[in-house]
Amino acid sequence: MKIPCSDHLVRPAVILSLELQEDMAIAANAHFSVGDLIHHKLFDYRGVIVDVDPRLMLSGEWYDAVARSRPPKDQPWYRILVHDSMLETYVAERNLEADASDARICHPLVDTFFSEFSDGHYLTAGRMN
Repeated sequence: MKIPCSDHLVRPAVILSLELQEDMAIAANAHFSVGDLIHHKLFDYRGVIVDVDPRLMLSGEWYDAVARSRPPKDQPWYRILVHDSMLETYVAERNLEADASDARICHPLVDTFFSEFSDGHYLTAGRMN
């Protein structure tokens, strides 16, 4: 039995592949990675990165309601555990800078994501997803 092959069957895989390639290229150029200590430039808090998205992965409604500085959607976004808090934030790369203190982050979920702290960087406890 021969399986029919037409453009409309192949095209979605090609589009997905191109989107994945673009996301991988953006992620490869991200300034920060999981375990890095950061400082939020606008809201002056410290934190640690627990996830990196190559682009905004939340809805347009969330962006319109929360991202008041209108950072680029097509650049890396980071999930952050906020120091001395129970908060987690989702932040565009342009609002972050490296935290020079090299001090540990106090957050109840740090031990869930990381196994140790060394030289101002957290090391992951293993693959998260």
